Amino acid sequence: MASFNKLPSGKWRAMVRKQGHSLSNTFRLKVEAVNWAAEQESRIGRGEKPSVKPITSRETLGDLIDLHLEDLKELGRNIGRSKEHTLFRLKDTIGGTRLGNIDREFLVNFAKRRAKEGAGPVTISIDVSFMGTVMEHAAAVHGIAVPTEQIRLGRIALNRLGLVAKSAERDRRPTTEELDLIIKAAETNPRQIIPLGRIIKFAVATALRQDEISRVLWEDFNPDKKTLKVRQRKHPRQKSNNNQVIPLVADSGFDPIAIVKEQGERTGKTQGFIFPYDGRSVGAAFRRICRDLAIEDLHFHDLRHEAVSRLFEADWDIQNVAMVSGHKDWKMLKRYTHMRPSFIANRSGRRLRGG
Repeated sequence: MASFNKLPSGKWRAMVRKQGHSLSNTFRLKVEAVNWAAEQESRIGRGEKPSVKPITSRETLGDLIDLHLEDLKELGRNIGRSKEHTLFRLKDTIGGTRLGNIDREFLVNFAKRRAKEGAGPVTISIDVSFMGTVMEHAAAVHGIAVPTEQIRLGRIALNRLGLVAKSAERDRRPTTEELDLIIKAAETNPRQIIPLGRIIKFAVATALRQDEISRVLWEDFNPDKKTLKVRQRKHPRQKSNNNQVIPLVADSGFDPIAIVKEQGERTGKTQGFIFPYDGRSVGAAFRRICRDLAIEDLHFHDLRHEAVSRLFEADWDIQNVAMVSGHKDWKMLKRYTHMRPSFIANRSGRRLRGG
């Protein structure tokens, strides 16, 4: 049986005691306290674990987005920049939609509207996926009723209509000429504050992402052991405690140890971040140079593909390449591996000749 007491502050405290469970929470309004207590008694009655966390609102998609973000923050789990951006955009645009109105027709109309705005099938697929994520989270963690069947039917409809699609695997690698041109342009531009040339070389030498490069610290650089600790490396499932020590080798064509030492000599610093620049600024500078040089369809992330492919071309095996790239299995690693046909042809020719 739940009890409710008004506190001197004007807030309401709800207490629930049922089947050996005893829990309480404080709310601004009595109706919030009553709703929370009823939810917990219902969960206990169904044999589920009650939730101490107050659920003050659960009527709209925006409420569920807030709940999802609050839970991640409470657990200390980091949220990626792209996911955060997408969720905030969804909240701003359709966050006021009541859960009962999110059905197959709503999802189809949402996708058509996004397509008219210029969003491609991959982007729309990400939007719908994140909508499903927050709703499934609300249902699984907090027992909130969501229209799961309507969402399932909506996804089927979007696939049939071609409004959503999986992202295509990129196989773009910069040519040697393109890479040389970009590095030269970066190093000879007097207005370029970011040492983009060194960062590009470092990316090809280490297979690090632009955000990871921006986080590497001098204290994690060990030139004697030829290693570098990369903090909080990206992982598709594990969102924390992803520190990894990688070997620093020059088999990709660039010497990462020499690059870091040059960075120290140019800046006069050996503490803090080795490359103290925002990853987004690095990406923007890279895109600007590619545009000025008329180099099409080349992203900074493609340098990671280049790094992994160069290691395989240097006859590294899968396990050793994974120590540098951070991949956990071959299925994931092969998406970043794009051997040039000319290399394969030349290698086969050498074998036929006994070379």
